Amino acid sequence: MSDVMTLIREQIENNPVLLYMKGSPDAPQCGFSARTAQAVMAAGERFAFVDVLANPEIRAKLPEYANWPTFPQLWVQGELIGGCDIVAEMHEKGELVDLIKRAAVNPESESE
Repeated sequence: MSDVMTLIREQIENNPVLLYMKGSPDAPQCGFSARTAQAVMAAGERFAFVDVLANPEIRAKLPEYANWPTFPQLWVQGELIGGCDIVAEMHEKGELVDLIKRAAVNPESESE
């Protein structure tokens, strides 16, 4: 496994809620990333993010790692939730807040 793939795996494992996006939550660089970040921020919990524009190696390898071709990508407790459309739909249904709050309150223990 390449160093970049290892880095991606570690980022996903070490952050209960992780958003791979273009730009940052405060300064998104595309509309899809903006909508996704807003939905995640609406849950009111801290989350990690990676700006794929500032990390071209991650931008190149994450679609291969995730088997998901586009950005943004929301990961919760090591699972790919999806991109903008899925996250927005979950947000509208109220499912996203519950998912994120559970992950923030009960991060998976290190002793699995």
